[in-house]
Amino acid sequence: MMAADAGAVLETRDSPPSKAPEGSPPKKDKTKFDVVIIGAGPAGYTAGIYCSRAGYDTLILSGILPGGQLVNTTEVENYPGFEKGIMGPDLMIDMRKQCQRMGTTIVDDEVVNTDFRHSPFKVLTATEEYEGRAVIIATGATPRKLGLEGEETFGGRGVSYCATCDGPFFKNQEILVAGGGDSAIEEATFLTKFASTVHIVHRRSELRASKIMQERAFANEKIKFRWDTAISDIKGDQKIQQVVLKNLKTGAEETVPAGALFVAIGHVPNTKLFKGQIELDENGYVVLKERSETSVKGVFAAGDVHDKRYRQAVTAAGYGCSAALDVDKYLTD
Repeated sequence: MMAADAGAVLETRDSPPSKAPEGSPPKKDKTKFDVVIIGAGPAGYTAGIYCSRAGYDTLILSGILPGGQLVNTTEVENYPGFEKGIMGPDLMIDMRKQCQRMGTTIVDDEVVNTDFRHSPFKVLTATEEYEGRAVIIATGATPRKLGLEGEETFGGRGVSYCATCDGPFFKNQEILVAGGGDSAIEEATFLTKFASTVHIVHRRSELRASKIMQERAFANEKIKFRWDTAISDIKGDQKIQQVVLKNLKTGAEETVPAGALFVAIGHVPNTKLFKGQIELDENGYVVLKERSETSVKGVFAAGDVHDKRYRQAVTAAGYGCSAALDVDKYLTD
């Protein structure tokens, strides 16, 4: 069966999903499901919608703080279907309600262990043990942070970890980018479309980015470099206004104006829980074998947990759809 056929199965399966009242907790004795989804961001919720709509008894374990990275985002302008944009937390609430309307069971509990040695697979939370004939891992990734108090204070108010998401909000402003690898250079180059000037702040005296990326950055008149420099503080009132830079060789500090600070020092996939159970690459990202399936048959992955390139809400949702289609084929076969 091709992917298109799997989609047809999802759209036309005769058995209707069993619907539960919105927000109703699962029965205490209900621990066995067709599909268990770990994570409740765009990938997890989309997978839940598709699996439930296909008639599968589906559980989402959302963790203690459901919604993924979008709950820390203010306005989302680039998710299709919202002409005037939508607040990140509101988008996640709408996705959750849509899941529940389809009959998905959602439990706000944190997964502490898994057992993928054989099906049905076991997923343990702090309070319960669940079983699933198939599992979708949608735990996402976490941006590496500078570790400054100001990051939390001005998160969503000038401090960002995604130029594609937030760059258009800072037209004709002075923007700083922290980092020196390919991600930082790519972010900085993209931001030159909007900023008056982009300052790359790097702790070393040379970039770690690939040669071609460096050449593009050095040739761009809008990009300036602050070598051997770290960010030591972030200041502002209702939003970021200034950043304190510290020269790591001299120790001298300088306060510079900033309309925004983009931190691009990498991401950490949330996969520590699955180490030794499925194949991960050297950076901890899930390795996919066939389409969305992991190294364990019946265990799938969707979203930033394997996606090192795009990291967008819309692509994560697309990966969630793909994983659900693949789960349908797996369970049907």
